[in-house]
Amino acid sequence: MSTPFPLKGLTELPLGTRVVVRYRVEGGFTDALGPLRERDATTCTVETKRGLVVVPLDAVVAAKPVPPPPGKTARTARRNL
Repeated sequence: MSTPFPLKGLTELPLGTRVVVRYRVEGGFTDALGPLRERDATTCTVETKRGLVVVPLDAVVAAKPVPPPPGKTARTARRNL
């Protein structure tokens, strides 16, 4: 039996890869965006800006690697001074 697409991607990506994972939650869907930190047979862990998010693999509906976040622009850097 082959692994469904979203899970296949998550199981083959190296740990540390920046990913976005869409998964089911009560009342709808949500996303976890950040480096893939851990993975086992039933979950994956994504390090988001708000902390580690453990996602049950059976709740994943889509997942893919994403590029690094854009760098700070000069305008953003000035605003933070």
